[in-house]
Amino acid sequence: MPIEFDDSRVSVGGVDDRRGGGLGGLGGGGLAIGGGAGVVGLVIYLLFSVLGGGGGSTGGGLGLPVDGSQVGSGSSGESSEQLQQRCNTEGALDKYTDCRLIKVYNVADTVWKQEFDRRGIPYNAPRLVFFTSATRTGCGQASASTGPFYCPADQRIYFDLGFLQQLQDQFGAQGQFAQAYILAHEYGHHLQTLLGTEPKVRAAQERNPSLANRYSVALELQADCYAGVWAKLADQSQENGIGLTADNVKEAQNAAAAVGDDRIQEETQGRVNPESFTHGTAEQRSSWFTKGYSSGNIDSCNTFANA
Repeated sequence: MPIEFDDSRVSVGGVDDRRGGGLGGLGGGGLAIGGGAGVVGLVIYLLFSVLGGGGGSTGGGLGLPVDGSQVGSGSSGESSEQLQQRCNTEGALDKYTDCRLIKVYNVADTVWKQEFDRRGIPYNAPRLVFFTSATRTGCGQASASTGPFYCPADQRIYFDLGFLQQLQDQFGAQGQFAQAYILAHEYGHHLQTLLGTEPKVRAAQERNPSLANRYSVALELQADCYAGVWAKLADQSQENGIGLTADNVKEAQNAAAAVGDDRIQEETQGRVNPESFTHGTAEQRSSWFTKGYSSGNIDSCNTFANA
């Protein structure tokens, strides 16, 4: 189902478009780390809060958008001005996947700024980075095989659009709001940085390495819950919001389940190893998104109670 945006205007001011730029883009320092989703290593996990769990095959790198949409000429070195112009043409939010994700990012920025202001908490937006194949980040070198991820060191969300095709084709998560959930989940990791949750989890993992995976799962499920809270707040927003249907919510729930550790391990390895879970099961991921959506309150997202 299409997403109904209250305001179709798109701002690309927070976007770094590195498509077609190889490893040259912004970013840079830090550890040189190989890609791979669901990695277990403590330091690697902390540096790459990736969306999908288990097996290192979440990322696509297929270079194809979902739903027959077009990625657009940005992959050939489109300028910011050209991207801004294209994303504000009539029908762009349905036609172009990148424009639609930028709009979701715009809405997330508006919603979370308002919510943090209401709570009296300092807020700054992350940046959204589109890349193909590989790029340098504040967390080191990353490849498309990592899948979408957030780097706390430079406070950027990294996205190779090819992942969306794999999410649909291999894991059956279809629909525009499935894509929105993915971006909202990564935005949730940014909230964890702003709220101080991420460094606390890092310290807890260092103190108790045997519980590192359990803390990792709690961190990921909280990001799923925050994505659900965002969906509710955006649906209720009177400014730059979205109008959700039951079908939209179902798309997000299906996407959350599709990237559960058990689903991905079964699909990619033919077996499930719960001890290696870093992101949570399909049921956990979907249920925590639903809990966030039902409550519309980040205080309901305490996934660490049993961690």
